[in-house]
Amino acid sequence: MGNLSAVVQQLRKERERAQKEVHRIDAALTALGSLSVNGSKRGRHTLSAAARKKISLAQKARWAKQKRKS
Repeated sequence: MGNLSAVVQQLRKERERAQKEVHRIDAALTALGSLSVNGSKRGRHTLSAAARKKISLAQKARWAKQKRKS
């Protein structure tokens, strides 16, 4: 029976070590998950209606210029 107790004790130590490792991995994933590739927080940038219209008109001007050349 003494051998069985040693095995159980060793398994408990291993379980505790594994739990600590999982906790460290979770912490790393949490830290990395909240950051993007360049290290800034994730988020979407929205353009105002005026900015979208300005971009649209600029693109239409480029298309018209390209169409005139051909």
